[in-house]
Amino acid sequence: MPDPVLTVRPAMHADIAAVDALLARSYPALLKADYPPSVLVTVIPRLARAQPALVTCGTYYVVEDLGGQVVGAGGWTRAGPPCSRAAAGLGHVRHVVTDHRRTRRGIGRAMMEHVFATSRAEGLRRLECLSTLTAVPFYAALGFAPLGAVEVSLAPGIAFRAVRMERGL
Repeated sequence: MPDPVLTVRPAMHADIAAVDALLARSYPALLKADYPPSVLVTVIPRLARAQPALVTCGTYYVVEDLGGQVVGAGGWTRAGPPCSRAAAGLGHVRHVVTDHRRTRRGIGRAMMEHVFATSRAEGLRRLECLSTLTAVPFYAALGFAPLGAVEVSLAPGIAFRAVRMERGL
């Protein structure tokens, strides 16, 4: 059942701790079905940390519930993460997360609809994302098509399987 009241707003410096906590509690729970423990033990400490420069870039957003709790986050940038492509009119979906206790309630969709609207208003024509294996069905439901598997290097010797996906705006 969708949450009745969600607010999507640009993230601020004051949100870094809340985004960090959301990533730290939700990524391990969300990813455990698709990645072995040996992978998660090495990648979670790197993935589940808020990136201050990204969070405060102006195109990264938090989703709050009626009580003001941050229950989702994510955004877009023109510059992409590792393994991404650069092209005119192409933006990159970045560091998306929904509270693992509140999936399938419209939080991720509300945030992504905001991403679509704001990136389109900035002149982008396509969005690319590097999806976890877990999130592929979510992005596909939003109109993203898979372009192929990639391995994201998170540090020397630490690779993480993902799927490059793209959608027109």
